Amino acid sequence: MTRQLKFGVLLLVGFVASAAVAQANAKTSDEAKAPADKVQSEPTSVAGPDYKIGPDDMLHVSVWKEPDLTETLPVRPDGKISLPLLNDVQAAGLTPSQLADSISTKLKKYMSDPRVTVIVTAMNSQKIYVLGEVSHTGTMVLQPNMTVLQALASAGFTQFANTKGIYVLRTENGKQQKIPVNYRALVKGASIDQNLILKPGDTIVVP
Repeated sequence: MTRQLKFGVLLLVGFVASAAVAQANAKTSDEAKAPADKVQSEPTSVAGPDYKIGPDDMLHVSVWKEPDLTETLPVRPDGKISLPLLNDVQAAGLTPSQLADSISTKLKKYMSDPRVTVIVTAMNSQKIYVLGEVSHTGTMVLQPNMTVLQALASAGFTQFANTKGIYVLRTENGKQQKIPVNYRALVKGASIDQNLILKPGDTIVVP
């Protein structure tokens, strides 16, 4: 073999080795990034720690180091969720941490020290009602800290709406209250105390 040919072979071997090392480093870099990407894609809660889960809410239930047991699922109308191994689990009426504790206790039959996290990704169980001279009557999902003005903006008015006579019907301690809302004053920045933060079950009436 001539000296030039040997030199060419050595260059080719070196090139192949360098390419293999570069490919291995790229694979290692991608694997290192994978956990960070997974953490970034973890859903965030839309509910506070004292929130009581209800039917139609969407939950993300994760079990540490058990991807097969991690689920995003709705709460059924009967207030339960279905999970691998456990089948039906009562969710309605519990806070996220209480449900996590319940699931963890049940999983101890199958594994040691299960670590469970429950996140509310959508609060569909809390609803209000809008009736009368609005474009969209009926139920509306109550968003966190939703005010009367925000609900009315979503519902819209018909041309016959009496925006001075709007009121909210609210039941507390078994008694129904009628709370007046002067829309015209509110949009002008007056009577701000009438821009109520709505509660589940509130009914807004637009005469």
